[in-house]
Amino acid sequence: MSNYNGNDDRSTREILDDFILKVDDFMSTANQVLARSAVLDDVVLEIRDTTEQHQRNFEQHQRNFEEHQRSTNAAIERLEAILLQLIPKGE
Repeated sequence: MSNYNGNDDRSTREILDDFILKVDDFMSTANQVLARSAVLDDVVLEIRDTTEQHQRNFEQHQRNFEEHQRSTNAAIERLEAILLQLIPKGE
């Protein structure tokens, strides 16, 4: 236990040095956490951008598929019409 008459087990300088080391350690840890947080923020933004791009690509592929499906169905209908013209009607 500390008293004010100068008979402490540890000197004020030692206590202050320990405190400074602890503050320095705390600041170093805080800086590391903030730096990692900034990196993670960048990663999250990149993931968000990539996800949005994938969503846009998916939507475009879906539109392309639907258009190809319509044109394929139209071609099949034309082929069926031609085939019906070529098949002799039951005589």
